[in-house]
This record gives sequence, structure tokens and C-alpha cells, in this order.
Amino acid sequence: MVQALVIVLREGFEAFLIVSIIVAYLQKVGRHQLLPPVYWGIGASLVLSGGLGWGLAQRGFDPLWEGILGLVAVVFVSTLVIQMWRHARHLKRDTETKLAEVSTRPSPWWAAWGVFVFTVLMVAREGIETALMLVQVRDPAFLAGVGLGLLVTVALAVLWVRCSHLINLKLFFQVTSLFLLLFLAQILLASFHEFSEAGVLPNSEAFHAATEPLAPDGRYGKWFSIATVVVCFGWLLWAWGRERLRVRRGAVRSGGGSPPAGGHPVEGLTRREAAGCGRPEK
Repeated sequence: MVQALVIVLREGFEAFLIVSIIVAYLQKVGRHQLLPPVYWGIGASLVLSGGLGWGLAQRGFDPLWEGILGLVAVVFVSTLVIQMWRHARHLKRDTETKLAEVSTRPSPWWAAWGVFVFTVLMVAREGIETALMLVQVRDPAFLAGVGLGLLVTVALAVLWVRCSHLINLKLFFQVTSLFLLLFLAQILLASFHEFSEAGVLPNSEAFHAATEPLAPDGRYGKWFSIATVVVCFGWLLWAWGRERLRVRRGAVRSGGGSPPAGGHPVEGLTRREAAGCGRPEK
């Protein structure tokens, strides 16, 4: 359940931030007529992602197919996670730059189409990540994890809109990225396990026997999820303590009050922009 919860929470909140930036920018530049293509783009992204997830869930069990799908998930998701980790600070600037290019086309029809396609590409990317990872989760409480993840995502989005200073986005993305990368490591091992079961690896039988206890439902593999949570929680405590120490030292040196606790890796994204309320706060 924890794996499904974190996957939905991470990708859902990231999609929320992207949509917030798009809506806030169009309102800021006075292009309110381009908001409907954004909403249609969100709907199309949900249909595309949901269709992909449903199609993958209907597949029959085939070790070779399972291994290939696992490798695709590892390469695709790890690339995007690392990219987000490296470039999250400039997410707002980069998104607005690309959005400005597609929304200022001479033809209103082409501008609307450009905004629609841009929204689909940005949001569907998160949905595809979610679908590829969720099909790798083997947990009886899978649906409960997805539902709880959606609820927490909505709650976090509302909290961000109302009091963004309480949410440390930098720490949020660090911890969830670490969780996803550890989860992808388990998927990678499971993929090679499936390849060995399909008999496509050298010494497949020996490799299959050696990795059987490490499979998701194996003797040791079932503890991997618990170990992942422990590692991420330890990282959270360490990073939080380091941040509090840095803030306290800065306050002592300046002789003033402590700065806000909520660090924002998305440069310039304010609470009003996250809510799509128009002009940035001053």
C-alpha cells in the first residue's frame, strides 16, 4: 500500500504544480481564452494515462513481457525523476518559456491547439510514469494505497494553496525521489528475475534460483518495501534536522527571526500562482 500511495502522491502533486504554473501564466498575461484548452488537455491526459494503465493491467502473465515492461519503467521513470531533481528549481521559468512560444502564435486556433498539446504532454508524462510504476506494485492493499494517495494529494494541494509556507517542496521532492529510485531498483532486479524465468539470460536457471528470494514476493524481497520506508524516513529526519540547524544559525547571525520553513525548489512559484489566482504575490 505504501508504494502505491507514494507513487500517486508524488506524480499527482507534480502534475498539480505543472497545471498551476500553466493556468497562472495564462491568467497573468491575460489570455483567459486559452484556459479551456488547458482543461481539455488535462482531461485528455487522464484518459490517455488511465487507458494505458487499464491496458497494462489486462495483460496476461508472460515472464518475457514482464521483464521488458519493467526495464521500460526503470529507464523512463528514472530519467524523469533525475531530470526533475536537477531542474526542479527552474520548472516555472522553463514551463512559462515554452508556454509563451505556443500561446503567442498569430492564429487563435493554432495558439489553442498548441496550449492543448503542451498541457497533454506535460500532464500525460506524469500519468504515464504513474501507470508504468503502479503495474509493478504487487500488494493486496493496492487499491487502498491508490485511493489514499489521491486523498493525500488533494489535501496537500489545498494546503499548498492556503498556506504554502508550511510545505517544504525541496524536501518533498527529495524524499519521494529517493523512494521512487529505490523502488525502481527493486523493479530492475525483478525484471532480470523474469528474464531468467523466460530463459533468455545465460545460466538462466542458476540466476533465477539466486534471485528468487529477492523477488517482490520472495523471502527477502518482501522486506524491501519496509527497508525503503525506513531509509526514506531516515533521510527525511536528517534533511529536516539539517535545514532547521541552518535556519537557526542564519537567524543567530542576522540577529532576526527565522525565515519561513517551506523551501521551494520551483523558483518563483507562489501560493496565488499555485491556486491559479492571477498575478504573483509581491
